[in-house]
Amino acid sequence: DVSREGVQRDLLPVVEGTTVNTKHGMVRTDHVLFIAAGAFHVSKPSDLIPELQGRFPIRVELEPLGKAEFVRILTEPRNALTRQYRELLATEGVDVEFTPEAVEEIAALAERVNERTENIGARRLHTVLEKMLEEISFEAPEISPARITITPAYVRDKLADIAASEDLSRYIL
Repeated sequence: DVSREGVQRDLLPVVEGTTVNTKHGMVRTDHVLFIAAGAFHVSKPSDLIPELQGRFPIRVELEPLGKAEFVRILTEPRNALTRQYRELLATEGVDVEFTPEAVEEIAALAERVNERTENIGARRLHTVLEKMLEEISFEAPEISPARITITPAYVRDKLADIAASEDLSRYIL
């Protein structure tokens, strides 16, 4: 893929050692330790250009994220997705609360979709939440002020066709 190789060629000077301009001034990358990570389930080391293969000689394969990790991602970070959506909808006067059971249901669904289609890791959570909350997002100005509790039943109802259909789940990126 030409675009992938182009990106790799653009990264190469930075990884090999150069001077880059930042908001804090010029920074030399000669003595910077670069660590590359991502969801590379279909990639193999030979997909990297030889120059980058030499710059990243140690490779470690990690296990895919599961339900427990997704629950932590949805709840623990200060800027967790559930908090982001809660704050976003609060600007429209809609108070959204996620029950712990609903968060577990969202995590389980994200894991299932990742298993059946392309496993894109935690990025799946964003599109699952977006799909689940799209109706509330669009109707927020009309239903405000409102208090909505997201329950497992709500999650299953809004995402039933995605959970049930292999074909539809492919469209959730």
